[in-house]
Amino acid sequence: MTTTLRGLTWDHPRGLDCLRAAADEEVRRGGPVVQWEARSLQGFADQPLEQLADAYDLLVVDHPHVPQAALEGTLLPLDGTGHDAELAELAAQSVGPSHASYAVAGHQYALAIDVATQVAVHRPDLLPEPPRTWADVLDLAREGRVLWPAKPVDAISSFLTLAANCGSPVGSRPGEFVEPSVGEEVLDRLGELASLVPEHCLTENPVQTAEHLATGDRWVYCPLAYGYTNYSRAGFRPSRLAYVDMPAGSGGLAGSNLGGAGIAVSARARHREEAVAHAYWLAGAHVQRGVYFDGGGQPGNAAAWEDDRLDHEALGFFRNTRATVDAASVRPRTPGWLEVQDRVGNLVHDVLTRRTDASSCLRSAQQVWEQAVGDAAVTAGPAAQKGVRA
Repeated sequence: MTTTLRGLTWDHPRGLDCLRAAADEEVRRGGPVVQWEARSLQGFADQPLEQLADAYDLLVVDHPHVPQAALEGTLLPLDGTGHDAELAELAAQSVGPSHASYAVAGHQYALAIDVATQVAVHRPDLLPEPPRTWADVLDLAREGRVLWPAKPVDAISSFLTLAANCGSPVGSRPGEFVEPSVGEEVLDRLGELASLVPEHCLTENPVQTAEHLATGDRWVYCPLAYGYTNYSRAGFRPSRLAYVDMPAGSGGLAGSNLGGAGIAVSARARHREEAVAHAYWLAGAHVQRGVYFDGGGQPGNAAAWEDDRLDHEALGFFRNTRATVDAASVRPRTPGWLEVQDRVGNLVHDVLTRRTDASSCLRSAQQVWEQAVGDAAVTAGPAAQKGVRA
């Protein structure tokens, strides 16, 4: 009898089409049937894994959920399952800190199948040379040609990026959300940018921003948004987008907030061995630079990022953003982080919409941090630190 696995991912060609293409390939090679369903991008960021573990064998997860999932026993550790040689190979093939971002207390709870971080994006046909510094970004924004996704979850992502770039990642000092002077500087810069982009940016995410850039000629550039190779490929939308390193700040290209996705196995999976084997197969170099990319995915394996064919088809996406990804930062590694991200995202957004000021925002953010994190151990900072641990 053929084994059937149920999987849950997020609703975009980058998150769904590639997995369905890989599932078809898995059947052709005699493996299990994998039935993939999708939830919204917001659900991917917000919905607790505890609510999903009973219904699915395979879960595509956002790495900030992993510390809480490890605490609750929601996900199956993937080390010690008979694939440790493959696990070591995947660690060596990590793009930036992506592999380590799914590890907690010495156990690996997901495998990086998708890597993204905040980078810049432009229309190469309308803007051949994009800004490389923040001063240049703001000059272009004053011309009315810049977009920036700044709904609360993306506003906090940009705050995290710029704080880390300034050398003071959120949560890097004991008991403190962020160094106050750095927080003020970052909010000032984001506030100025918000005042120069269209108001609708404050309700949009990176997909909506990419859609605006790729389907019209009014706007030509965005300085911070999670990258999507789909928009760099011929035929996906009327115009192709080129993704490049984020604008250089005081820390150069360091500190961009790591995103991406990992493949995890529910601790309550009905077919554990088959689910674990499928997860490792998906994360491997052969699938990542083959059916996974060709199906619309954005690989998480360095062998794919270094493949000339893939880079050519994605308009230089992989080589032109690699420096930013390799110097990316990882969000604080504590079970209380998701509450902080949600509540402080709204606080930052209130600054951008001028409902409050920077000082009030930072005071409230500190209170949220103390309430949600307390004395819990936190690891934060540039993810050049490959061995992050909660």
